[in-house]
Amino acid sequence: MAVISRGFGSRRRESDANLPPGQYLTTDFPVLSAGPTPRIDTGEWSFSIRPESGAPVAWNWEQFMALPSEDVSTDIHCVTRWSKLGTSWRGVSLDTLFAAVTTDLAYAMVHSYGGYTTNVPLADLLGGKAWIAYEFGGSPLDPEHGGPARLLVPHLYFWKSAKWVRGIVLQERDEPGFWEQNGYHLHGDPWTEERYW
Repeated sequence: MAVISRGFGSRRRESDANLPPGQYLTTDFPVLSAGPTPRIDTGEWSFSIRPESGAPVAWNWEQFMALPSEDVSTDIHCVTRWSKLGTSWRGVSLDTLFAAVTTDLAYAMVHSYGGYTTNVPLADLLGGKAWIAYEFGGSPLDPEHGGPARLLVPHLYFWKSAKWVRGIVLQERDEPGFWEQNGYHLHGDPWTEERYW
């Protein structure tokens, strides 16, 4: 059974233009998960993208780490109303991964180790908007925060940045993932407060 948090207390920074409506600033990094934390050894980790052909393009950890990586400095915003500004990540751009994929589909379902899913339009994953991140703050990503690798889609609420990511399945329609089936918005833009259906 999932535990839903109402958020974390913190001081409101009304004057900070980097905070979307209804958000509060935090300096820590709260941990919220829909279930227990999976422990995935990098020797067993893999990531795949499955287009409409049905034949997945896949990378093991060694192949993934050989891809060009980027440093990303960004703000993150949780639907439970906390925001953390100026976070630092390192990861592989989805643009790099999708260079090996041919598709005409417009939607994606992101799958995680542990069974979590979330839907994201392909337009929100490409064009320098999303990464598979494996470092946070200059250190390997902790399992509690999605390590060894998580999706990072910082322009959407953070539930879209799926922890423990293992693959993306491309789809014709924008079908709801785990939290979306439980009342969260299909898209999740923090600047327009797309929190719930």
